[in-house]
Amino acid sequence: MQQTVPYKSTQTQVIVNGFIRSVYNWMAIGLALTGFAAFYVAGNETLVNLIFSNQIIFFGLIIGELALVFSISARINKIKASTATSLFIIYSILNGITLSSILFIYTMSSIASTFFICALTFGICSIYGMVTKKDLTGIGQFMFMGLIGIIVASVVNLFIGSSGLSMIISYLGVFIFVGLTAYDTQQLKRMALAQPANLDAATIRKGAILGALTLYLDFINMFLFLLHILGVSRD
Repeated sequence: MQQTVPYKSTQTQVIVNGFIRSVYNWMAIGLALTGFAAFYVAGNETLVNLIFSNQIIFFGLIIGELALVFSISARINKIKASTATSLFIIYSILNGITLSSILFIYTMSSIASTFFICALTFGICSIYGMVTKKDLTGIGQFMFMGLIGIIVASVVNLFIGSSGLSMIISYLGVFIFVGLTAYDTQQLKRMALAQPANLDAATIRKGAILGALTLYLDFINMFLFLLHILGVSRD
């Protein structure tokens, strides 16, 4: 009996590490695809004119992205693992296409420096969420309510056009996604711990894709808010 407990503990840790590693691998793939798509579009004048000179196409891409996020999140248990993977890849590429606009707004040096600051901040928050023994559920719920608040404030600011309010939203946005990153990482750890040892590979893959999408969204949003604060305009 004394040897069983350490064995089970080691086996559980292997399962958790494997799942979390898969989540981060897919998140990294998603970010790489987004970056590649953004640079490819930005370097193609024909695509730039096609996408950003036609509001129907641009907003069609935005709607398509939202539809993909909803499809993955809401239907993850009903779709195949290969389908979930394909949808995540398509979403990452579409997001890169729409985000290519920031390459024309901010200098490359400020984009690069902001990306590394975001990566460092994200990494610290994610590690904290992984190792802390504190239950972050309350923090996660509070941050989610804050997220709803900044979405509403952002919509209002579309009509007001206040640069001051926009900057406040950006600072709050960074704060909120710092908290959500830690919370979401802890939830992924709990998901991994709750997985049965005999769970099939397809179900594990779907869970990893969903987790990757969650952390990908945390990273991208944190990066965009930081870029609004730290980014240097080309003008």
